[in-house]
Amino acid sequence: MVRKPSIFKKLETVVGKGYVISHPDDLLVFEYDGSIDKAVPQAVVFPVSMEEVRRVVAVAQEFDVAVVGRGSGTGLSGGAIASAGGLQVALTRMNRILEMDVENRLAVVEPGVINLQLDEAARKHGLRYAPDPSSQRACSIGGNVAENAGGPHCLAYGVTSNHVLGLEVALEDGSVTWLGGRTRETVGYDLRGVFVGSEGTFGIATKAVVRLLAAPPSIKTYMAVFRDIESACEAVSSVIGKGMVPAAMEMIDALTIKAVQNLHDMGLPKDAGCVLLVEVEGLREEVEEMGGEVEGVLRKSGSREVRWAESAAERERLWRARKGALGALGSLAPNYYLVDGVAPRTKLASVLRQVSEISERYKTPIANVFHAGDGNLHPCILFDEREAGSVERVIEVGGEILKVCVEAGGSLSGEHGIGLEKKAYMPLVFSEEDMSVMRLVREGFSPSGRFNPGKIFPGGPMDGDDIDVRAMQKRAVSVAGPGAHV
Repeated sequence: MVRKPSIFKKLETVVGKGYVISHPDDLLVFEYDGSIDKAVPQAVVFPVSMEEVRRVVAVAQEFDVAVVGRGSGTGLSGGAIASAGGLQVALTRMNRILEMDVENRLAVVEPGVINLQLDEAARKHGLRYAPDPSSQRACSIGGNVAENAGGPHCLAYGVTSNHVLGLEVALEDGSVTWLGGRTRETVGYDLRGVFVGSEGTFGIATKAVVRLLAAPPSIKTYMAVFRDIESACEAVSSVIGKGMVPAAMEMIDALTIKAVQNLHDMGLPKDAGCVLLVEVEGLREEVEEMGGEVEGVLRKSGSREVRWAESAAERERLWRARKGALGALGSLAPNYYLVDGVAPRTKLASVLRQVSEISERYKTPIANVFHAGDGNLHPCILFDEREAGSVERVIEVGGEILKVCVEAGGSLSGEHGIGLEKKAYMPLVFSEEDMSVMRLVREGFSPSGRFNPGKIFPGGPMDGDDIDVRAMQKRAVSVAGPGAHV
C-alpha cells in the first residue's frame, strides 16, 4: 500500500489534526466490519459536517485514492472494508438529529445517528422509525441507507428504502446534491431509490430525511414452540396464506436457542426444535382479533405451546433474545459466517432441510435465526478461523447455501448487501449484460469508480489478476450448475 504523507497533512487542514488516523497500529481497528473479510485503509478520516465530507472527497480525487464510507462497522458483507486501501470516511461524529417534524411525521438526521436513538427520539412524540435491524443498538442510519437494511418488522413495514424520503449526498468530484426531498413522491427519476442500497459505490450520504410512523397503540407478542423447523415453516405460510400480515415473524432454531440460553435465561425452551416469535400490533380491538386468529393457526400447524408476553418487560426480553442471538453464538464458536439469502416462504422448509444437509456434509454446525415472514434466511456457519482452511471451508458452505436459495427462486441478499462476500456469486442470478448495465448506473454517479471499489461485481481489489477473477466466476458457476449466467 502506497503511503502519501502529503495527503494526510491536507486532510488535517480539513478535519483537524486529531481526526486523521494513519499510523499502522491504529488502522488495525478499522480493517474489518461484521464480516470475515479484512483490509487495512491508508487512513481514516472523521469529518463532522457535510462541508468537511465534501472537502475530504475532493482531496481524495486530487490524490486519486479510493473512498470508503464507514458507519458503525456492523455491516455483514464487507461493505465498510477498504479493499483497495485509500481513505475510510468514518461518519461517527456526524450523529445529530437535526429536525423532528412531528406534524409531517419526518426527521432529518446525519448519517452517524444510531438507529435505536432515532426510534427512541421519535417515540417521545408518539411516533416510531420502523426499520429495526438486529444491530439496532449500534448500527447507524448512514450504514442502513447504504445496505438498505431491514429487520424483524420489515415484514409489515418494509426495509430502509421504504422510509427514506430524501438524501443529501457528496459525489466523487466534491459536489453535493439532494436526491428526493421531504415528500414520498418526487418528479422525475427516483434517484433517491437508486442510491439507497448502492452499498457506498455511488457517494456518501451526509443527511437523510426519513419518514416516521405512528407508534401502535397496542402490541401483542407471541412465542410459539415447535418440535421442528418444518412445522414452524408451515405455520408461517399458513398465517400469511390466510391474509394476515403480522408486524413480525421471526424464527430461532434449536442451536441458536442453546447459544442464547448459554448466556442468559431469556425464557426460551431448551428442548424446542425451534420457536417462532410473532408480533401483532394496531388498535386494541384488531390486535385481539388478529392475535386470536394467529394463535389458532399456530396451534393448528403443530405448535405444542403458544404463550404471549404479558408485560412490556417480558416482550423486551423476547426481543433481546432474538436481537442478541448473533452475539450469543460466541458461546458456541469463536467465529461465524452469516449468509444472507432469501427463499420463497412456501419453500422455507425445503431450503432449510437442504441447509441442514449441507451442514452434515461439511461437518460444520449452522445456526438459523431469521426473518421467517419474508423468507430472509440468516444461516450462521460456526467455525474457528485459527484452524487451517476453516475460512475457505465456510465460504464454500456459504456458496452452497446461496445456490439452494437461488434454485428455489430466491435471491443472494435480503438486507446485508453483496459487498465483498457475495460478489463472486452474482453470476448465479445476473448475466454479464445485466451487470454491465448496473455498472453504467454506478458510473453515472461515480464515473471513476472511486467510491468503494471492488464491491458488488466479480473482480477488482482483493481478487488479484484476471486469472483469479475467472476462477471466482468458475467457482460460482460450479456451484450453480450449467444453467448459470456467465
